Amino acid sequence: MKNTNPTALQRLMRLSLIAQITIGLVLGVALALIAPGATPSVAILGDLFISSLKAVAPVLVFILVMAAISSHEHGQPTHIRPILMLYVVGTLAAAAVAVIASFSFPTTLVLSAPPAAGSPPSGIVVVLKNLLLSIFTSPVKALLEGNFIGILAWAVAMGMALRHASAATRTMLNDLADAVTGIVQTVIRLAPLGIFGLVAGTLGESGFGALLGYAHLLLVLVGCMLFVALVINPMIVFWKIRSNPYPLVFTCLRESGVTAFFTRSSAANIPINLALCKRMGLHEDTYSITIPLGATINMAGAAITISAMALATTHTLGIHVDVPTALLLCVVSSFAAAGVSGVAGGSLLLIPMATSLFGISNDVAMQVVAIGFVISVIQDSTETALNSSTDVLLTAAGCAAETGEPLQLASTSQSHG
Repeated sequence: MKNTNPTALQRLMRLSLIAQITIGLVLGVALALIAPGATPSVAILGDLFISSLKAVAPVLVFILVMAAISSHEHGQPTHIRPILMLYVVGTLAAAAVAVIASFSFPTTLVLSAPPAAGSPPSGIVVVLKNLLLSIFTSPVKALLEGNFIGILAWAVAMGMALRHASAATRTMLNDLADAVTGIVQTVIRLAPLGIFGLVAGTLGESGFGALLGYAHLLLVLVGCMLFVALVINPMIVFWKIRSNPYPLVFTCLRESGVTAFFTRSSAANIPINLALCKRMGLHEDTYSITIPLGATINMAGAAITISAMALATTHTLGIHVDVPTALLLCVVSSFAAAGVSGVAGGSLLLIPMATSLFGISNDVAMQVVAIGFVISVIQDSTETALNSSTDVLLTAAGCAAETGEPLQLASTSQSHG
């Protein structure tokens, strides 16, 4: 008689992806506590996972956007413009939260860290110039460097040109998009192993001892990000959909924010977000553009980091900041955040540009950047989780508001199993 009792591995594979990731997280922490010497051996699992996501994301975005636009029928609605407005509103609101929190809970830094390596931009004009230059680049270079602004520009241009191609050509593009999507789904299934390696490797290498000296700064940064995720973002979503926003908020945090927290890369989380949008039944012509674009310009977490770290520096140096200058900092931080690369620690090198508003020297500012890298285990992880989950959240809210159709939230967490 055939044994119908499932094995432990079979029961594990039947769990949802989030449950499997949670198990990987717990095992990673346990390994770092019990056998920290073994963590370098498993850290390669995390490195491979992030490398796989980063490798497939540019190709996925290029082909998916090109196929979606080439197949788009004239008169069929898309909802990109209102979602971009939500991105702007959300980022400005996040910067304002950071400014208010920095005034309410002033932080003092110990500026004795060695200056961090890297060349920060000298001003907002340089950031905007680099953003424009990213658009006008060769497609090969954009794909190789993971330049999603350039990738989107070429994908949109190619998609528009291929709208007049034969039906067979457009069908081939759709088949190619399905094939790449299948590869992405396979990579995403490996997320529990990747998270296990990332957690074990990070804790084994850094631990949390170095973070204790910056506990107040971390509390301000993480507190602002949690406030935006759980208060500001729900308010924006409620304004758009006029119903309880929290089921959508928690779905995005659980299924996008968790993986983004550990990958620490908005670019690497693009495939996760595209798959989540598809499961929620969103408009493909919309999310195939707004998700990769959001990974580049929708940076609420980065705006918080830039604003809070800049004001912590002014407080440390005893520089008075008036209200008009604080408002200017909000705007500068929001626009600068749009120029942050979708990789770990991308926002930190923009701190010197923000501190230059207050006449702070570059040498001092780079010491603040060095402090940022010390706390980045928590700061950058939380920042990326907020950035990436907000991309899906505002895309879903924009689509739901424009179409009036209910979002498919109940089945998303089970669809992985």
